[in-house]
Amino acid sequence: MFAVAALATFALIGAALHGVLARELERHQYEELDTTVKSLQFWIQAIGTPERWSRVQARMDALTPEDGSVRFWVLSDDPRFQYGKGLAEIDGLTREANGRSTDIVLPGQERPFRTLSVHIPPFESRPAVRLIVGRNSEPYERTRETFLTALLALGLGGVLVVALAGYWIARLGLRPLERLSGEAQALRPKTLSQRLQTTALPVELSALAEAFNGALARLEEAYGQLEAFNADVAHELRTPLANLIGSTQVALSRQRSAGDFEEVLQANLEDLERLRSIVNDMLFLARADRGEVATGLVLTPVAEEVRKTIDFFEFVLDESGSQVGIAGDVQAEARLESALFRRAMSNLLQNAIEHSQPGAQITVTLREEPEATWIAVSNPGAAIGELHLQHLFDRFYRVDASRNDSGEHHGHGLGLAIVKAVASMHGGQVSASSEGGVNTFAFSVAR
Repeated sequence: MFAVAALATFALIGAALHGVLARELERHQYEELDTTVKSLQFWIQAIGTPERWSRVQARMDALTPEDGSVRFWVLSDDPRFQYGKGLAEIDGLTREANGRSTDIVLPGQERPFRTLSVHIPPFESRPAVRLIVGRNSEPYERTRETFLTALLALGLGGVLVVALAGYWIARLGLRPLERLSGEAQALRPKTLSQRLQTTALPVELSALAEAFNGALARLEEAYGQLEAFNADVAHELRTPLANLIGSTQVALSRQRSAGDFEEVLQANLEDLERLRSIVNDMLFLARADRGEVATGLVLTPVAEEVRKTIDFFEFVLDESGSQVGIAGDVQAEARLESALFRRAMSNLLQNAIEHSQPGAQITVTLREEPEATWIAVSNPGAAIGELHLQHLFDRFYRVDASRNDSGEHHGHGLGLAIVKAVASMHGGQVSASSEGGVNTFAFSVAR
């Protein structure tokens, strides 16, 4: 690429220089001819007799160099006022010039002669004559050819130098990139915490390395989430599977009555229902991850859908003594897929009931914005640290890192993740806050 660019540059510069030189040589040659013609014209104009014409002939003989590089011709109807050899041929070659310079090739010559002619009016007994001055173009042509040869040699040499220098500069410039490539190839799943060194990089590559490091950080985070997800899935499936295996082994350890087997099957059914719920939730989240969006959207009063969900929890609320109220923009409307909306709303209400004391007041707040409608569920409860708030909508994430299986809470860590998926399928977002002893979980749906 460097060589091609240099070749194009040198070619353009060489063509321009050659053109300038050619024009200057043409101008110089014309000026020399013009000066000679005007000098002789001024002298010939004063000659009017054959006797004095011999002086003109002597003067032209003196001005003609031995190598014949400059020649003179005078054409006249009167032979006494003529000068030069081959006048008839010269007359034919220069007749159309009309005072302009023209190139002619004389017999026995390889190079053309540049000629300039002028008409001189009659004087005394001398008729009108035509003066022609010719100068051999060979020195000028040789100068131009020599210059062109030098240009070609210098141009090719310059291209070669630029190509070699470009290759060396490119190799030198690629060394940091080769080092980065080596560091990148050394990365392994077990060394994702390693980052590319950016301290000694040029400005052009530092931004790329920093962007790559950012991608590594996101990859490390995603890999960590995947590992945590695998561990959480194994944990969530382990408990019901262990219950199923344990209860079945106990039931088969000795003879049991039909009633005993019915109790075992009933307990196994509960664990199987839990397994099915986990699998269904994971399949739903997988669909959301693929970018699936809500279909069959209908403009619906949001408060009405919230009330239907609250009615579904009537028995649970009566049992806990908790109450749920609706506040805010109760007239708000949004385009919803009702089944998905109620699923997200159910998860938020269940989360609020499970994480608040019996008899607590739970509030559902509706807020309309120009682009979205927000639904927030607030309940009194223990404060949640800022570190946990940003992860509460992650799959299987729980504030209690020990994963207490005491049975106090019946979820399996996917409820809030499903809320986030439903919000995303409706073009919305989620948020969580914990202030003044009140925890608030919210999601939005696009209007």
